[in-house]
Amino acid sequence: MSASADPLLRVEGLRTWFPIKQGLFQRTTGHVQAVTDVAFEVAAGSTLALVGESGCGKTTAGRSILRLTPAQAGRVLFDGVDLMALDEAALRPYRREIQIIFQDPMASLNPRMRVRDSVAEGMRSFDIGADEAERTRRVEELFKRVQLDPAHIWRYPHEFSGGQRQRICIARALAVEPRLIVCDEAVSALDVSIQAQILNLLGDLQKELGIAYLFITHDLGVVRYLADRVAVMYLGRIVESGSTERIFADPQHPYTRALLAAAPSVDPDRRGGAPPVLGDVPSPSDPPPGCPFHPRCPEVLERCRTEAPPEVALAEGRVRCFLAESAGTAAGGD
Repeated sequence: MSASADPLLRVEGLRTWFPIKQGLFQRTTGHVQAVTDVAFEVAAGSTLALVGESGCGKTTAGRSILRLTPAQAGRVLFDGVDLMALDEAALRPYRREIQIIFQDPMASLNPRMRVRDSVAEGMRSFDIGADEAERTRRVEELFKRVQLDPAHIWRYPHEFSGGQRQRICIARALAVEPRLIVCDEAVSALDVSIQAQILNLLGDLQKELGIAYLFITHDLGVVRYLADRVAVMYLGRIVESGSTERIFADPQHPYTRALLAAAPSVDPDRRGGAPPVLGDVPSPSDPPPGCPFHPRCPEVLERCRTEAPPEVALAEGRVRCFLAESAGTAAGGD
């Protein structure tokens, strides 16, 4: 977690489980434990990368923060206000403050709407701009800001490339002047060269506008130069967090080391630096006892099979692993 005393976003004990219903009467027979006791902070104007394999619960966590997916427990404090405690009317102003950019820009844009109307939709909803002419001028300015030709605002989504469509989605998020943007795998569907361009654009916009990002991704490599802090998620839980510098230089959890080793790199010192993890990710509907990572861990201890590791506070960051106990002290919670 961030050391900030007054973060823009603070998530505490977030839990989102989905019921498993079976039989004629659809009785609940179990739960998919998508997100369990997740906690982190995002400081104003900074970037936290939430990283993990597909199915680890990171997207559900992001959607739960936005209340697009209902959470069963926890608090989401935005500027000190618990969004989970608000009704829809009270929540509405915060919809403008927090925006989201999804993975698939084509699916995010209405194919029957000109992109000008898609970008201006939020402005209209929140009464931004005196009239449609002013909103059109704002859309043109946003196109310039995301490095698109403002003459193309009247085109349809299919007339743009994938990278251009993602820039349009960024412009749409910026249109309502948010303070936090959740980027849900926002570059994973793009070619590597286009990924770099979008990441550079997001970085430039952050410097210019002071926006905070919660950057959700499965690839640690793409966030090294964008994120200030990293939280590594496995099977619904955050297993390690800390500054990007510390995570890359001195990862403490075997899962973090495996993710780093798997990330593409031109640096031979960073290739093959950790033994591979074993097998597949267990089902979140039937997580293993003890440490949830122990069935796949190449460094597993006997106690890992039956005991849940405590959270250990490091000099910089936190980790849930028995192997790291000598490097820090047990903490009371996230």
